[in-house]
Amino acid sequence: MTRTSLTQLEARDAFIPRHIGPSESEQAAMLSTLGYATRGALIDAVVPENIRTRETLDLGQFVEPRSEEQALATLKTLASKNRVMKSMIGQGYYGTHTPKVILRNIFENPAWYTAYTPYQPEISQGRLEAILNFQQMITDMTGMGIANSSMLDEGTAAAEAMTLIQRVGKSSSKVFYVADDVLPQTLEVLQTRAAPIGVEVRVIAAADIETLEESCFGVLLQYPGVNGEVRDYRAAVEHLHAMGAMVVVAADLLALTLLAAPGDWGADVVVGNSQRFGVPLGFGGPHAGYLATRDEFKRSMAGRLVGVTVDAQGNQAYRLALQTREQHIRREKATSNICTAQVLLAVMAGMYAVYHGPDGLTRIAQRVHRQAAILAAGFEQLGVEVLNETYFDTLTVATPDAAAMLASAAEQGINLRRIDAGHVGISLDETTTRDDLALLFSIFGNGKTVDIDALDANAQDAYPAALARSSAFLSHPTFHRYHAEHEMLRYLRSLADKDLALDRTMIPLGSCTMKLNATSEMIPVTWPEFSSIHPFAPDNQTVGYREMIDQLEAMLCAATGYAAISLQPNAGSQGEYAGLLVIQKYHQSRGQGHRNICLIPSSAHGTNPASASMVGMQVVVTACDENGNVDLDDLRAKAEQHSANLACVMVTYPSTHGVFEEGIKQLCEIVHQHGGQVYVDGANMNAMVGVAAPGAFGGDVSHLNLHKTFCIPHGGGGPGVGPIGVGAHLAPFLPNQLSTGYVRNEAGIGAVSAAAFGSASILPISWMYIAMMGAEGLTAATEVAILNANYIARRLAPHYPVLYTGHDGLVAHECIIDLRPLQDKTGISNEDVAKRLMDFGFHAPTMSFPVPGTLMIEPTESESKAELDRFIEAMITIHAEIVKVERGEYDKMDNPLKGAPHTAEVVTADDWAHAYTREVAAFPVASLRKKKYWPPVGRADNVYGDRNLFCGCAPISDYE
Repeated sequence: MTRTSLTQLEARDAFIPRHIGPSESEQAAMLSTLGYATRGALIDAVVPENIRTRETLDLGQFVEPRSEEQALATLKTLASKNRVMKSMIGQGYYGTHTPKVILRNIFENPAWYTAYTPYQPEISQGRLEAILNFQQMITDMTGMGIANSSMLDEGTAAAEAMTLIQRVGKSSSKVFYVADDVLPQTLEVLQTRAAPIGVEVRVIAAADIETLEESCFGVLLQYPGVNGEVRDYRAAVEHLHAMGAMVVVAADLLALTLLAAPGDWGADVVVGNSQRFGVPLGFGGPHAGYLATRDEFKRSMAGRLVGVTVDAQGNQAYRLALQTREQHIRREKATSNICTAQVLLAVMAGMYAVYHGPDGLTRIAQRVHRQAAILAAGFEQLGVEVLNETYFDTLTVATPDAAAMLASAAEQGINLRRIDAGHVGISLDETTTRDDLALLFSIFGNGKTVDIDALDANAQDAYPAALARSSAFLSHPTFHRYHAEHEMLRYLRSLADKDLALDRTMIPLGSCTMKLNATSEMIPVTWPEFSSIHPFAPDNQTVGYREMIDQLEAMLCAATGYAAISLQPNAGSQGEYAGLLVIQKYHQSRGQGHRNICLIPSSAHGTNPASASMVGMQVVVTACDENGNVDLDDLRAKAEQHSANLACVMVTYPSTHGVFEEGIKQLCEIVHQHGGQVYVDGANMNAMVGVAAPGAFGGDVSHLNLHKTFCIPHGGGGPGVGPIGVGAHLAPFLPNQLSTGYVRNEAGIGAVSAAAFGSASILPISWMYIAMMGAEGLTAATEVAILNANYIARRLAPHYPVLYTGHDGLVAHECIIDLRPLQDKTGISNEDVAKRLMDFGFHAPTMSFPVPGTLMIEPTESESKAELDRFIEAMITIHAEIVKVERGEYDKMDNPLKGAPHTAEVVTADDWAHAYTREVAAFPVASLRKKKYWPPVGRADNVYGDRNLFCGCAPISDYE
């Protein structure tokens, strides 16, 4: 027997072959199909030599890959440096109990966290229903007409609300007032968002709003205020409406079980955060913000919207409604670039409401409020001054020395909020216990005790009687049926069974990079040392978090070639926005603030021109040539034409068409010659790590999508992280969060998200991925991603034209197949192919982007050769079906593609009216007889759904 060394045995524990799907022998077979002897030879042919990186990635201590257990142990050591305290800081973030049935079956369940955005509704019915629950919850709680499917956080939701009312309101004023008890981090995000679009944000005392006389287009109120006060704004809202202004209210969802809904007293838009509905603190995110408004504004609101429609058989189905109103589709005319949501977290919050129901939520709120009343009464007994006349869960307390009091409380394991030198804030939540109250009495009373039961017997509600909630909420049967855990468990399973996620099948989406979200990467997210930390906890309690963040920033710098990284943007759209603000600030620092022209190729994703519009830049579109490449002659001409005012170019690389363009360095040089900066969209970074680096070939700033390249799961449309990498000259301008004391550099831009490090609790996922892969593994991942894409392109080329290729007919990490010639002959569209793939158990590739009538395929490195071959077999079989339509063997309307997807109900019905067989419909390839996914609904009727818009839970009659 051949002797195996210890080193060789240890290497078998490596994570790399767990992440990379094809084995060495399978890679060799695929390379043979392509005509290359090695992966390196293939990459040399694909990646232009003038940008090719051959040095080992400089990952420092992480250059060598670690096993899963080694990486977890290293990260656990970092996590142990954090101190998990009882948080009473409040300020929009609260302790909460995640029901364990939700924790295990949603948050920790790959059926939920590996799903893609539900653009293909027929295979997304489970999560669409879950999101609809969230929307119904928000509309009920806020008393508004319609709510979207979630926002990135409360701060950015308020910013979207500000631009919404400016858009739909009648006032010509550019002034927006903010009450002085609005969350400080929200105010800062508003100020960042307002400046580039010419909106003036003014702060006004909350008590003075009722007598405000200055012209404004809107006002933001906090309900309850950050210091706890519950104000009756009814007269103020009437006054504001009379003067032509609109009202945005930032409301606490738990408080709304007891307090009158803002919609009942005149709010035009209601925003907030659903974090305290079962979503861990996570050092600031991810959490699902929310935005609700009047029904008449539904076509102007930003974000996604789930609606009800019917399928081809007339059965109820869910889908994303009114997609043409999504802001990024409007490109440079957009007022927002939001193209994502926080779906996984919205699902959790919605299911928290489903599990507890209205009575359970009310009991939680009553308990929290009663504890606050007991605390206030006890303080009065102890001679401690409470400033609040009204409150729900938060008290403002006078103290001779706030710093000393915070330190004393911290010694006892409690974090309080410092308001100023003489006041602290105490926010209670669902995790607060009698022991916590007793400890607070001891801290503030110098060891004295009080009788909590006696105080309880006399405690009174501490919010205005006129604001007591009278309107019903969560009356739909969904919020009453699943309170027993057995029922809840089965409900969650039934929803997951309706969906296709990565735990079932490859999701070959071009530009979206749906790769493995390894279990070892996901495990640390729920460690208390990461999940139970308040975003504004003292620095000395978050040492491990900050070390992990510093290390991840260094890792990402090594991967991109940039000098510095900011992890604050909590979505790719936010990263684009932040990157452009940094460019803008850089020009201003050099006395060239007039530079406002942004060149964008015509093939760019819609968020690019939308982001440029949001920062006040003027978009100039540059042409692409017949091969899909940026037309350098046109770009040069427009750079020269706008030389004096050129701010930047936004370019995706590899190109949106899936090719490494040869002229990328020349493009960078042209823009730099005219004083502009180069923004390289990092959406396709999975094709570059270890083989090319934007910071090295001329990029000045890039955003990354950590859910694409660095393994954060898509979560059905969020969470995401969209950090930006910048060159050294731009590093001073990366975002701060001055309101909470996070100052990276005094020259930096204002906050773009509500927390200093954005969605910090999911950063360990990317840390784990890089630590386990090391330099060798990251480079191998890129190479295999390119290999897999080229293998698919080569195998499909005889059946479908590959639209754009580079040297030797090669593509980058994705390929575009052109259905238009077939459609011209047969009437079969790319949508028909997408729906037919569902019958094979596949999610469709990206449809009609960047070219209408095409499918863009990206397999990622995580997919095995067997899975690639299964997909190829499906596509070749579908091509054969299209040929039968062309030959007249299938009718042009009655064929398996037009009839797709086929549900079990349709296939097993007594009546079968189609000319093709049931077997062809259900089992087009033999392997499906052993493993079959049944789409839960037939083809969704998009037109019906938009014409009959309904965006809440199904009518009660459906449950009777």
